Amino acid sequence: GLGIALSLAKAGANLILNGFGDASTVIAEVKQFGGKVGHHPADVSDPAQIADMLAYAEREFGGVDILVNNAGIQHVAAVEDFPVERWDSIIAINLSSVFHATRLSLPAMRAKGWGRIVNIASVHGQVGSVGKAAYVAAKHG
Repeated sequence: GLGIALSLAKAGANLILNGFGDASTVIAEVKQFGGKVGHHPADVSDPAQIADMLAYAEREFGGVDILVNNAGIQHVAAVEDFPVERWDSIIAINLSSVFHATRLSLPAMRAKGWGRIVNIASVHGQVGSVGKAAYVAAKHG
């Protein structure tokens, strides 16, 4: 995610960042390229928080021109030992968030007549791996 953010910032894009952990270091790193940078702490497993993040982008920048769906988490366990709550979290973050962010961004992009959606995948969208049932299912999604 950071590499993508830095590349977009170098190209002159304004950015709304989202992710786990302390955002201040990432914001400072991205700001060095001169663009406007914001952060929204949305939990992307929650469609309402995704909607709030996109409303924030509308208020701060007039909307989303380029949406990068890059959120992803992982948990490794045999299917019979896989915690249901971890399965649900992985599917919500790695798969459903892509649907919700895209669904909510498309109308404004269409109204403007321009927009780009970049979905970051994984080799696990092509092949499976032992112990990664939820991740592989989400990436095949």
